[in-house]
Amino acid sequence: MNPDVLSAALLAVITPLVEARRPGAAEGLTTADLPLERPKNRDHGDWASNAALKLAKVAGANPREFAAEIAAGLEAVEGIDSVEVAGPGFINIRLDAAAAGALAKTIVEAGDGFGTTDARADEIINLEFVSANPTGPIHLGGTRWAAVGDALARILASQGARVTREYYFNDHGAQIDRFARSLIAAHEGAPTPEDGYGGAYIADIARRVALAYEGDIDALDPAAKQEAFRELGVNFMFTEIKQSLHEFGVDFDVYFHENDLHDSGAVERAVARLRELGHIFESDGATWLRSTDFGDDKDRVVIKSDGNPAYISGDLAYYLDKRERGFNRCIIMLGADHHGYVQRLMAMCAAFGDEPGVNLQILIGQMVNLVKDGQPVRMSKRAGTVVTLEDLVEIVGVDAARYALTRSSADSNLDVDLDVLQRRTNDNPVFYVQYAHARTHNVGRNAAASGVDRSDFAPETLTHETEAALLGALQEFPRVLAYAGEVREPHRVARYLEELAGLYHRWYDNCRVIPQGDDPIEPVHRTRLWLNDATGQVLRNGLRLLGVGAPERM
Repeated sequence: MNPDVLSAALLAVITPLVEARRPGAAEGLTTADLPLERPKNRDHGDWASNAALKLAKVAGANPREFAAEIAAGLEAVEGIDSVEVAGPGFINIRLDAAAAGALAKTIVEAGDGFGTTDARADEIINLEFVSANPTGPIHLGGTRWAAVGDALARILASQGARVTREYYFNDHGAQIDRFARSLIAAHEGAPTPEDGYGGAYIADIARRVALAYEGDIDALDPAAKQEAFRELGVNFMFTEIKQSLHEFGVDFDVYFHENDLHDSGAVERAVARLRELGHIFESDGATWLRSTDFGDDKDRVVIKSDGNPAYISGDLAYYLDKRERGFNRCIIMLGADHHGYVQRLMAMCAAFGDEPGVNLQILIGQMVNLVKDGQPVRMSKRAGTVVTLEDLVEIVGVDAARYALTRSSADSNLDVDLDVLQRRTNDNPVFYVQYAHARTHNVGRNAAASGVDRSDFAPETLTHETEAALLGALQEFPRVLAYAGEVREPHRVARYLEELAGLYHRWYDNCRVIPQGDDPIEPVHRTRLWLNDATGQVLRNGLRLLGVGAPERM
């Protein structure tokens, strides 16, 4: 029995009980008003509800007495084995084995679709993440956002949202000029500029620029030379960034160029819109956004007194551009060093008449540190000063890197132990989960060789305590996905998969799919094969949403 069916049964029992006490009081009551959750202690049953406590006042009843009446009604529902009232009015529900075990067949038949829904079909999401400056390889912070952002996009899409992955290509500003000067210095054999970029990759890009330029690049005047190294260097660097992300399993739908905002008149349009709304004023020769009206700590200069756009002008133009492209949810992932921008960005959202936290959401990611032999890893072979995406993948591989970066809350600092990730043992979380999936396939192969198939399904035979625990966890998968999407936290899926893997391994140790010796094949063996395959399906679905492979052999 899935939670939707159980919620419907709970509603059917409660509605007449409320109406009998207070006619009309149950009008508008829905299953959303009747919470169901998995008890932390499995001895308390399969499901628990505080509906009696929540609705006692509406019904004009004593909560515990009301819970007893609800329990009596639920006990008559097919598939429910027993109902108990606990404490001041909590309701603990235990399903019979057949009702609980039916889930295994449901999962297998749903296949890749198990856990998906269209609940977020009204959300058109622009998810902007990574957006590393094209001045060097992607560092670990950007790598973390690549893993988390792509997983979040997959999870949101699984819940029906239309998600566009977007990379904001920062090809405008002082850092690009410093990058070009660094390339020229490397080309000319001069020291790296004091505010420039170092590392072997700079010399490599400089060589490629000189070879790609049509003509003698050294014959150009300084301004033309700077522009040539800027344009070609940025293109080469960004091509490398895109290739690195692709090999990491992350591809974007849109690469948005910051320069386009300034070349297309988007900044002027954003200022005009805000002026129409009454939020722009002039002072000291500059154009200002009155952002303090929307919670910012000070008003912001949009156009400086010299006529040049201030930094926030690009943010205004970019946000308006996203909204005009039809996105009703704009999610931006930023590094910890951008935390100070959140308040002004939310004020910007409100100034446009939108709702902060709904139309615009900012996610902040914390630092990542690599640890090997108990010591931090700080140097890159190629970038010199920072460890990069390529460094991490070279050491542990794509699957381990993505899983390690996704399994912890992004708003907490993360230490990645490279020694653990390279082990093929249970203390390596990605190995633990992938091995559970591979084991389900191994069980399936051995079952086929022994003549055990899924020709029979007798869910009432799944009575072992490890089977009840495993079924309970499998039932939770759709809810885990829904909640992970709602709170924008993919790590909840990873932690769920680790728990599921542990329950599967315990079930494997206690319940046989293949008869022992010359014992005959019975319905319980075939039914356990359904449960085995259902577990493999959920592990596979979850790993896919994290962008991690699900090997069939290990």
